[in-house]
Amino acid sequence: MEAATQFQPSQGTSIADLSSTSRSVTSSPTKGVVKTYELDGPEDVLSDSLQTLYNFLPVTYASAGASYTYSQSASSLSGPIEINLETPDTDAANWSLHASSIWIASVQLASGVDLLRIDQHLRRIGAGSGGSAVCASRQLKVLELGASAGLPSILIAKIFPETVSVVASDYPDPHIMHTLAQNIRNNDVNANCHAMPYDWGSDPNSLFSLVNIDAEDTGFDVIIAADTLWNSDYHSDFVNALQHTLRKDSNSRVHLVAGLHTGRYTIDSFLRLVARAGFRIIEAVERRVENGECISAVQTRAWDVTRAEHEDENDRRRWVVWIEICWEESWIL
Repeated sequence: MEAATQFQPSQGTSIADLSSTSRSVTSSPTKGVVKTYELDGPEDVLSDSLQTLYNFLPVTYASAGASYTYSQSASSLSGPIEINLETPDTDAANWSLHASSIWIASVQLASGVDLLRIDQHLRRIGAGSGGSAVCASRQLKVLELGASAGLPSILIAKIFPETVSVVASDYPDPHIMHTLAQNIRNNDVNANCHAMPYDWGSDPNSLFSLVNIDAEDTGFDVIIAADTLWNSDYHSDFVNALQHTLRKDSNSRVHLVAGLHTGRYTIDSFLRLVARAGFRIIEAVERRVENGECISAVQTRAWDVTRAEHEDENDRRRWVVWIEICWEESWIL
């Protein structure tokens, strides 16, 4: 295990329920957000029972084949939104990807979409922040890596239907990609949201072609990803993907959300690697996951890897890490 050295950012139920085979659960982990999902398998029922019996917050909200509904109240960015998803399955050979769930980090990324500051990016390029294309010089380009069911991508596409073009990507597994594309179609955002298979570190030109990125204007303005850091064996490929897909501009941003079930030492290992790869960590902050509170109002604290020494499973389930990354200036000159 890695030594507990902190990375410093450059800136500061009853048991009887276990016998159920399928039931519907509705929860409200964040203010204005309601999630309804079907408990179709034993993993879903066990997760829900742990929450009821031991006050454990779930780290996943649905498993392969389960339906899931995300509803968001009207906000400064949009009117009320409802998104209906099917959770993808994978080939047996790809089970280790853990793509057959809707993870807590994906839900938190959607709930905190305002923290991506997409409206500010749009004003910078001359587009209306409310989704209109008034005086826009171009569309803002957003890429999601490891999208799975595609919740954050679909939400962004719904909020900004004219001014933002989104590519939702994941490993080229036929089941993942079929379900991701189906979710995009079923939520009526296929005009500005596109599903594309992408193996991290491979040639990204197929991603660029979907949103009309050419050799003169290579890269996405904003990259998002949720719970993609859990396996350190993939960190180098993930960083390589960021290097080849993020637009070389000082305003470009990467936003990552990771549940602490990932492991603090694994997250810290990634932060050290990405800081040596031409990127600057703008912020790494821990946000508490609370019922009944909107994401902007929850308790926050600075990232600290040394908390691994004294936190328990319940503690880990109650926090997610938000990481914001940009290019080092020397890499874009």
